[in-house]
Amino acid sequence: MTRHLHALLAPRSVAVFGASDRPQRDGTAIWNRLAAEFKGTLYAVNPRLRQLGEHKVWHSVAELPQAPDLAVICTPAATVPGLVGALGARGCKAAVVVSAGLSDDQTQAMLAAARPYALRILGPDCTGLLVPHLGLNTSLAQVSAQPGSVAFVSQSAALVTAMMDWASSRQIGFSHFISLGEHADVDFADVLDYLASDARTRAIMLYVETLDEPRKFLSAARVAARNKPLIVVKGGRSGQGQQAASTHSAALAGSDRVFDAAVSRAGMLRVFRLQHLFMAAELLARFRDNRSEALIVLTNGGGAGVLAADAADYARVRLARLSAERIAELDAVLPAGWSRANPVDIGGDAPPQRYLDALRILLRERDCAVLLLHAPTGHVPSLEIAQALLPLASEKPVRVLGCWLGTQAVAAASALFRAAGIPDYDTPEDAVRAFASLRLHRHHQIDLMETPPAAPLHSRMDLPGIRELVEFVLADGREWLTEPETKELLKRAGLPVTPTRVVPPEAQAAVYAAETLGYPVVLKILSHDITHKSDVGGVRLDLHNAAEVEQAARSMLERVAHLQPQARIEGFTVQPMARRAHAHELIIGSRVDPLFGPVILFGQGGVAVEVLADRAVALPPLNGKLARSLVERTRVAKLLQGYRNVPAANQEALVDALVAVSQLLAEVPEIAELDINPLLLNPEGALVLDARLRLSGLRPGGAAQFAIRPYPLELIETLPFADGRTLTLRPIRPEDEALLDSFFAQLDPEDIRLRLFYSRRSFEHSELARMTQIDYEREMAFIATLPLPDGSEEMIGDVRGLGDPDNIEAEFGVLVRSDMKGHRLGWILMDKLIRYLRANGTQRIVGAVLRENSGMLALGRKLGFSIVVHPEDSDLRHLDLPLQGPQSGH
Repeated sequence: MTRHLHALLAPRSVAVFGASDRPQRDGTAIWNRLAAEFKGTLYAVNPRLRQLGEHKVWHSVAELPQAPDLAVICTPAATVPGLVGALGARGCKAAVVVSAGLSDDQTQAMLAAARPYALRILGPDCTGLLVPHLGLNTSLAQVSAQPGSVAFVSQSAALVTAMMDWASSRQIGFSHFISLGEHADVDFADVLDYLASDARTRAIMLYVETLDEPRKFLSAARVAARNKPLIVVKGGRSGQGQQAASTHSAALAGSDRVFDAAVSRAGMLRVFRLQHLFMAAELLARFRDNRSEALIVLTNGGGAGVLAADAADYARVRLARLSAERIAELDAVLPAGWSRANPVDIGGDAPPQRYLDALRILLRERDCAVLLLHAPTGHVPSLEIAQALLPLASEKPVRVLGCWLGTQAVAAASALFRAAGIPDYDTPEDAVRAFASLRLHRHHQIDLMETPPAAPLHSRMDLPGIRELVEFVLADGREWLTEPETKELLKRAGLPVTPTRVVPPEAQAAVYAAETLGYPVVLKILSHDITHKSDVGGVRLDLHNAAEVEQAARSMLERVAHLQPQARIEGFTVQPMARRAHAHELIIGSRVDPLFGPVILFGQGGVAVEVLADRAVALPPLNGKLARSLVERTRVAKLLQGYRNVPAANQEALVDALVAVSQLLAEVPEIAELDINPLLLNPEGALVLDARLRLSGLRPGGAAQFAIRPYPLELIETLPFADGRTLTLRPIRPEDEALLDSFFAQLDPEDIRLRLFYSRRSFEHSELARMTQIDYEREMAFIATLPLPDGSEEMIGDVRGLGDPDNIEAEFGVLVRSDMKGHRLGWILMDKLIRYLRANGTQRIVGAVLRENSGMLALGRKLGFSIVVHPEDSDLRHLDLPLQGPQSGH
């Protein structure tokens, strides 16, 4: 919820409760800072004082001459709930609770006191809120932050003070410093929603330890990351949860890997050390507009250049290959012995002019940044070199990174670069790693906007059959499905499985089944008490005749009785031996993460799956593009592409299997763990050889528990259209980019102008991607389609509702294809959106319409909207329709 965060992060007036003159008090330190720095109206509140310096001291909330935008509370814990209630009643909209030690009851009382007034609370135990350009500083740090463009949000107050100290020494400025404290109310998502649209903030850094509402966090992070770089470091990465895991998937999909998958899915960039966060902050603050893809190293020392090249190789940063033209130009200004390659070594005796000539030439290379790597020498003072290079190196956009090796000899040169806004690092490795982070962030954004391949709207899943099987197992008092039951469920979900026979625990019964199926066969033990059959010798492959089957069955029973005597043996399973040339053994699995809900695992499978540990994790829902991305993050992906005389595997079949598992997890909330291991994949396709599945009557999974809301199939509806065809109203999908592009191409320019307030004919891929790849948690777009004779569809209308994070208000926009007017499509689309928003709890729907758009204004009146002149533009009309309560229209 972002209501009233402007009062917290951009207050015009602040009241400090517990402002004091006593030493070693939080109220004293915070008051002194605000009195010296805050640019707005400031009030001190303390019942025992009358004056603090030049400021009058007020004794209570009631005495204040006006309600402050923000209250800073530094009083004993027991007083906090009462103060919050009084502040809310007076009209205050936000409070920073510095007070620590609130009990659970006191915290709940504080929140209850704030709730009727929608008063937002940062804290309690919050000792770090700074907005430098306002002079707002409620921290206990010894230094203040300089104004700048990077925001830092942390669950650790100590890190806020540490970051401030580091930033001050490197002349890095910040738009906001925010310590969440115990985040009883305001959390990461709230702050991200505010910062995403804050013009002063160009990049955001997070230090995360715990998350309470992952879906809310990922929705906010996705919006913020699309607008500006968002970098996160997580504390508390280790965990003990997987030690008790039952399946390979649960053991392999550890919580930290799941967090990594969530970060990637939202478009954030993760770093693993605080030092790397600092380095990324420096580059983001000074280098954001750079679009360089490769790096050129300009150095006066061969060894330093080698270190930079090694760092680039490790970080997968491409060192640019110098063109023949650039080499010729450098030949003209450099000594004969220069390196004639990248890194460009201009010699330890290089004077300032040689540096300047070389840098000017290298900056002519397009899409390249230059790392200036200087080691101090006795030939020329480093400061003289920095002064000579500064005008060229600081040209916008900045394409130069500085690295002045050493300390005292280069301190002045390094400070000069930093003061001019040029990124500067202590080591070549730090500089290269920071450049790699920025480049990775850009690639994340490109990947996120990639259009997924076309896919069927509805799955091939036999959901009634799956529900019947699930309910049978739970009614039987079991959690684990047998292998045959698991395969039958997967078959009904659309995955190809091997035929399997179940027989009693008798050798002759196994022989009879093998004779029926035909040799060779695979024999497996069947027991609810045995998790991993291979561990007890419970799997025998490639049995060619009755004697081998009989001997295998008898020895299997003896071995299990010896190794796991308590296990109850239900019988054997017999299946044909799958012989597939050039087949790879893979694993697809799932478990329910305690924070992010269901997750999907993929990797190299087989008996040694946990030893190989070649796996990647993704959050569902998956489409084709996301499934391919999951596969590409594993080592086995290269093998699947083919090598030597081994042909490429059928990766489309693998993608189909991953998407089917994703859909299964969405539809069956009882699934707690799933192992498909091995899944055979070769050029012919995929085949499930073995699988395990655990259910839970507590329904820990399902679409409702996905950290990312899946495509809402339940919102699809159909109705007859005027020309006899069936009109489909459905939420838009990422796969609809081409459909949307074609829709825009068939619109009259005037219709586009009336909808967008300006005329245009075509749209860029990035624009279309943003319109089709929406977050269903916050936004909804319904499209109207009609079927075409070739089985495809055409789009004839679009309606959108963009809600605020608090779900108070949604702004609509509707557009009907120009040749389809006169069929009540506008009314049909708006009715669909209004019904959805009302069911979603949205309070009101609003819109801005050009005054000459008579058709939309007439439709608005029919739907019950109030229409007035827009308060900010007389050429616009503001439409408003309450959706809840007795005054709701339509």
